[in-house]
Amino acid sequence: MIVTKRHTLRITAVSAISAACVALAGTAAMAATPAAHATSATHKAAAKASITAKPSVNSVKAWQLFRVTGKTTGIKAGSKVTLQQKQRGKWVTLPASAPVARNGAYSLGVKLGLKGKNDLRIVNGKTASAVVNVTVR
Repeated sequence: MIVTKRHTLRITAVSAISAACVALAGTAAMAATPAAHATSATHKAAAKASITAKPSVNSVKAWQLFRVTGKTTGIKAGSKVTLQQKQRGKWVTLPASAPVARNGAYSLGVKLGLKGKNDLRIVNGKTASAVVNVTVR
């Protein structure tokens, strides 16, 4: 009989603790709801990220240094933007990157060796600028 009383006390205690946990979880879920909306707003802001790109020249000699400058919106200051070049129908990341300044601006030096018309863009994660062209002669 002592075992039965202990067993009953344990069940009662576990039930009370479980009910309290469920009540607290409901309260925490309610409190988390505004945070979830804030997170959604953050994702919407990130979805509206954009990058502009402008080369300093339209035509250069092979391996001649030129600059690509632009502005970003919705991208955190200090994040890196990277140059990509279209090669054989695919975007290839080049070893040229620059940090985004507090005002959203960036500037990076570029040297290209592939002669002809080069399609370039600047990327940060899934955000990409419009394609710009530089001819290498």
